Order: sequence, then structure tokens, then C-alpha cells
Amino acid sequence: MATSKEPPEGVYHYETADEVPLEIQKYWHQRYDIFSLYDSGIWMTDAAWYGITPEPVATRIAADIASLAPAHKTILVDAFAGAGGNTIAFALSGRWKQIFAIERDPVVLACAKRNAEVYGVGKKIFWIGGDSLVEVPRRLKALGGSVVVFGSPPWGGPTYKDCEIYDLSGMEPYSLDQLHKAFSAVTNDMVLYLPRTSDLRQLVKYAKGDEKMKVVHYCMHGASKALCVYLGTLSGG
Repeated sequence: MATSKEPPEGVYHYETADEVPLEIQKYWHQRYDIFSLYDSGIWMTDAAWYGITPEPVATRIAADIASLAPAHKTILVDAFAGAGGNTIAFALSGRWKQIFAIERDPVVLACAKRNAEVYGVGKKIFWIGGDSLVEVPRRLKALGGSVVVFGSPPWGGPTYKDCEIYDLSGMEPYSLDQLHKAFSAVTNDMVLYLPRTSDLRQLVKYAKGDEKMKVVHYCMHGASKALCVYLGTLSGG
């Protein structure tokens, strides 16, 4: 679904490699893995390329959450919507009665809205501009019994790749503990999308009692892109 609306300042749809800043060219060359409909008018900020989930990975995560969530869980919250990669996959899955997408950067939020329109799911998503650690408890606490929260937080930039074991307490601007505290005020059923080298010893403390914790690596082209930790009823424990 193409649209002719002009992008706001700071938003781009690069069509040739010559237009692309050097530091993000490798991401642009993977653009069809990131958005298969890129040529239909996908919008991105330069910074958004670093955090977008590739489409095949987002699609698989959406399918896994849909299959693991109990039937009474009908609301999906994408707490860090970014440019919309995961949000679009959740909407395309058809599993959820309501989808809330939260993004604190209004320019990136404009990209997410546009990209959802390109995929034909813009009207299936309720968009919220603001800080997810504030907006999730404030807006959604009353709906907690029906909510699954998905969080793909900022990891602090590409330097996470330099870590053999990634310290989740050092994520910026939100640590793992801050994320878990904010989201668990609404629901224990959450999925966190984290660096593939995340320290599993830091994650296990969030399992309750003898509860199992489900950790899945999501791979593409033979390499792990990231891992997801499934908590609450989604863990299978």
C-alpha cells in the first residue's frame, strides 16, 4: 500500500546507496529483510535502523507469542514500538483484539504509523506517544488480566556487540530491573527482546519459585539476531 505523503524532517526513504550515511549502509542493504515492502514507501530515521527487528524474526516472534498466550489474553502492548517492525507483525497475526504501541520519540512514532499503513494494519493499532515505563502502568493497569507486554528496549547502542556476556543492568536508558518492575505492575505475562549475549544469570531471578523460564534465540541467515525471554504463563512453567 503506497502513499504519497511527504516525510517530516529527520525521516527518510533512501532509494540508492549513495543517499545513505556510511554508518547505516549495512542496514540499508538488508532493507528487504527488515521490511519486505520497503519500496512501497517505508519511512525510517537514521537511528531507527539500529533497533528495528527484521521482518522474518518479528513474524516468528508474533507467531510464538500468539501460540503461547492463554486465550483470555487479548491485548498486546508493544512497549517500544520504534519504527513499527514488531507492532506490524503483531497486527498481521490477527491474534489480538487490541494492540497498543508506545514510542517516546514523536518522529519515530510517525515512521511507525506510516509503516503500519504501508502494511495495511494502521487502523488495528492504538498509538501512544510517551515513555513506556510511565505509560504502561498508567494506561493499562486496569486491563492487566488481559494483557501481554512485549518489550524490545534500547540496548545502549551497537557497542553491545563487543560484550562476550552482556550486562543487562547496564542497558540504557532502562535497566532490566526497571523494565520488569514497570511491566509487572500490569502483568506477569511479558516477553523481553534482548541481546543474544545477555547474561542468563541475571534473567533467572525473575522466575518465581519453581517456575520455568523460556529463552529462545531467534536466528536469520544462520546467526542469532537476539533472544527473547518469556515470563509468566508464556514461559510454559
